[in-house]
Amino acid sequence: MTRAGVERIMRYAFALAQSRPRKLLTVITKSNAQRHAMVMWDEIAVEIAREFPDVTWDKELVDAATARMVNKPATLDTIVATNLHADILSDLAAALAGSLGIAPTGNIDPERRYPSMFEPIHGSAFDIMGKGLANPIGTFWCAVMLLSHLGEEHAAGVLMQAIEKITANASLHTGDLGGTATTAQVTDAVCTHIRNLGKAQKAA
Repeated sequence: MTRAGVERIMRYAFALAQSRPRKLLTVITKSNAQRHAMVMWDEIAVEIAREFPDVTWDKELVDAATARMVNKPATLDTIVATNLHADILSDLAAALAGSLGIAPTGNIDPERRYPSMFEPIHGSAFDIMGKGLANPIGTFWCAVMLLSHLGEEHAAGVLMQAIEKITANASLHTGDLGGTATTAQVTDAVCTHIRNLGKAQKAA
């Protein structure tokens, strides 16, 4: 880790937390065991926090954070962690939400000098390719993140509304969520909901 890199991600995390209703950030660390880079991580969090006085933040060791995510998930909102720790915690968060199949990720350049990339958290699954088993919700949610990143907040909101509507319907759950719906069925349902929203808005 470099100081510039940690300042960059920490500032982005505080700004992201500031943009959300709860304005709440948890900084995940392991400075009790990693006494160089992680201590620097903690110190930089304190420095950057001064730039965001309206953001409430706390610090949690990564092992304690796993228990907190399970036992008190409502106490968390925005989380910032190293790639190593966040890779583990993000899989846990997705599993707690129901499945790795629903979680999106983004590799984001905060300065927008280079393109950002958005993809489902689960990565490739060649063993089920072409079988209609994959949950497409993670991919749709990535599109929400992409649209928001591009400033298309209305379009992002419409797609997010469709995701929430479809995932609330148990008959449209794929196998990873305990259902029997296929990839195509869930995809068609999301697209149909978006089309219906568009028709309703035009009629209004």
